[in-house]
Amino acid sequence: MKAVVQRVARSQVIVAGEIVGAIDAGLMVLLGIARNDTPTHVNWMAEKLIHLRIFEDAAGRMNHSLLEVGGEMLVVSQFTLLGDCRKGRRPSFGAAAPPEMANQRYKEFVAQVARNGISVQTGRFGAAMSVSLTNDGPVTLLVETPDTL
Repeated sequence: MKAVVQRVARSQVIVAGEIVGAIDAGLMVLLGIARNDTPTHVNWMAEKLIHLRIFEDAAGRMNHSLLEVGGEMLVVSQFTLLGDCRKGRRPSFGAAAPPEMANQRYKEFVAQVARNGISVQTGRFGAAMSVSLTNDGPVTLLVETPDTL
């Protein structure tokens, strides 16, 4: 499982001209689900992101988590994060989970974040989406689940 995590002042997702998800201060998460991802991976990633200390304290140091600052999370399924570009000129998506499995893990991730008291918004799985955000910092991180869980 891979996630591109951006600390944002605001973010939104539009599908067919309609805003389907929007947040103010918090995390914008592009989430890629791999074929071998299990509920254990989902729980690891959810816990990692809600407790990741990337929000500033009074001294300007990244010392607070999303949970501590009461921020929101916008999660967008992003299978292209699993694209392998090492060979040729066209990405290979063989590592990406098939749609049915990816959608299930995506829903599990969103539910796990919400169970921890975080307000969660989402994109629309499988849809063509327009994602906009105001990156705060800027702070952008790539988070991957460990190979051994």
